[in-house]
Amino acid sequence: MANTTSAKKATRKIARRTDINKARRSRVRTFIRKVEEAIASGDVAQAAEALRAAQPEIQRAATKGVLHRNTASRKVSRLAQRVKALSA
Repeated sequence: MANTTSAKKATRKIARRTDINKARRSRVRTFIRKVEEAIASGDVAQAAEALRAAQPEIQRAATKGVLHRNTASRKVSRLAQRVKALSA
């Protein structure tokens, strides 16, 4: 357990930041799941729309430090590839 005042404050800050990051990560996963469900249903228009909504959300998570930049790019790229294959 933290003893000093500054360590106690740091613990509180970490707890707040953890909650925010969990919410952001959950939000990203929800957007990704919507794209994957649209792909699974075979609806090209819905999949493309879901991807358009998910892309900025994934990039925002990378900007905020929830995801690594390359991880975010990889996720967007692979989803876009799957949506494109669906339309072909």
